[in-house]
Amino acid sequence: MKMVYEQYVLGGVIATLLGFALFIYNSRGKKKNIDPSMKIEGSECFKSAENRICQSDSDENTHMIIVGAGVAGSALAYALGKDGRRVHVIERDLSQPDRIVGELLQPGGYLKLVELGLEDCVSDIDAQCVYGYALYKDGKSTKLSYPLGSFDSNVAGRSFHHGRFVQRMREKAASLPNVRMEQGTVTSLLEENGTVKGVEYKTKAGQKLTAYAPLTLVCDGCCSNLRRNLCNPKVDIPSCFVGLALENCQLPYANHGHVVLADPSPILFYPISSSEIRCLVDIPGQKVPSISNGEMSHYLKTVVAPQIPQELQTAFMSAIDKGNIRTMPNRSMPAAPHPTPGALLMGDAFNMRHPLTGGGMTVALSDVIVLRNLLRPLHSLHDASSLCKYFESFYTLRKPVASTINTLAGALYKVFSASPDPARKEMRQACFDYLSLGGAFSSGPISILSGLNPQPLSLVLHFFAVAVYGVGRVLIPFPSPKRFWIGARLISGASGIIFPIIKAEGVRQMFFPVAVPAYYRAPPVN
Repeated sequence: MKMVYEQYVLGGVIATLLGFALFIYNSRGKKKNIDPSMKIEGSECFKSAENRICQSDSDENTHMIIVGAGVAGSALAYALGKDGRRVHVIERDLSQPDRIVGELLQPGGYLKLVELGLEDCVSDIDAQCVYGYALYKDGKSTKLSYPLGSFDSNVAGRSFHHGRFVQRMREKAASLPNVRMEQGTVTSLLEENGTVKGVEYKTKAGQKLTAYAPLTLVCDGCCSNLRRNLCNPKVDIPSCFVGLALENCQLPYANHGHVVLADPSPILFYPISSSEIRCLVDIPGQKVPSISNGEMSHYLKTVVAPQIPQELQTAFMSAIDKGNIRTMPNRSMPAAPHPTPGALLMGDAFNMRHPLTGGGMTVALSDVIVLRNLLRPLHSLHDASSLCKYFESFYTLRKPVASTINTLAGALYKVFSASPDPARKEMRQACFDYLSLGGAFSSGPISILSGLNPQPLSLVLHFFAVAVYGVGRVLIPFPSPKRFWIGARLISGASGIIFPIIKAEGVRQMFFPVAVPAYYRAPPVN
């Protein structure tokens, strides 16, 4: 009882400090989005058996080209098409995608869908509502619910088959008369005197064509071959996911994602349909056991299976025996743009984070809204140099949301991964215990993870509150030189985890965007 009392006293002190700091942070003013109405005439359309294609009079009438029709590209095409822009979307493969990531949309991302008018894209695809997470460590578990009390009853996370969701978004975008959806592989950007004028691409039939527009939006995904001239293309691969689909079983906590703090790194479970549960096993590094020679099956059965909840072990072993094991590298790339007249990077082509927290689609949809609002007051897109300067505000306005979710993903992955270092072990345990306290100690971090409260300062405060809580656990009830040393190393280790990520994101843009001149950049005069 004494230990529990001491934990709650320590928790109360941390909560008071957090509340005071967040009160000051939330008292700052926010910039209002420019959102004047605008409508431009569309073009004539026709339907083909494969997709809907809209015919413009000529390339000169196309306002923008979108490369890629994934989550970001499709949402962008719909948002801009709804504003009356004539959009030409070129997607490498218009058949239904089949991926093992991009299957969990956080509540904050769902609210972005609602804002874009795309919320019906999670209907009729057997999507499952997700209301929070269950966290497992050493046989113990704790339930962490999303703080949804102030929202409508339909607001929750959604989990689904990625391909079904993307196809619905493509259909929604292609339903607009001024959106032309075409299957083709963009091979290069067309540049003239440093300004992107359009793209060169191959059609499905192999014909080489060019397309021109005042603005080219590159959304061709994590394996983009166009990003090299538009940003710093350095991609880090901290780990790989091994994906399985578990059938005909129930999660211990219904309608919740499950995170197992396993050795060497986390294991995820979440529903993707009414009869399937996705399991993602994280393996650090870029090398994974071979699937073809049976090494992977042996690894999953002997190393992973004993660490997962008992209720899922039978279905897990059955999925391994079924043999449909898939792998995918987990990529991370901070947003480091090279502003280029006539072009803009979006989505995973521009910015990636570890998929542990499922925040990628939330960032992409948030970016779409930021860009849509910036484009609305523009009646002409032909002054490429002025537009390039104006779009610098995009990189600043997106930062608070994107950098918070990016930083959380990178920091949580490192904290949740096992380590032989005693200080890192204490940090991992402190994180589990801190979240298990409930109240503000769980709702605060979960509101950040869910995209409902993506505030950078709130993230940093909670992260170091966990570290301080961990130090308290180490020192109470009998401090000793060894324990002081572990506590000091815990704080040092926490700093070593989060500060490099923040530095890569940009301290000024992340915490003080109003101090960046681009924050106030006005639209160019047409």
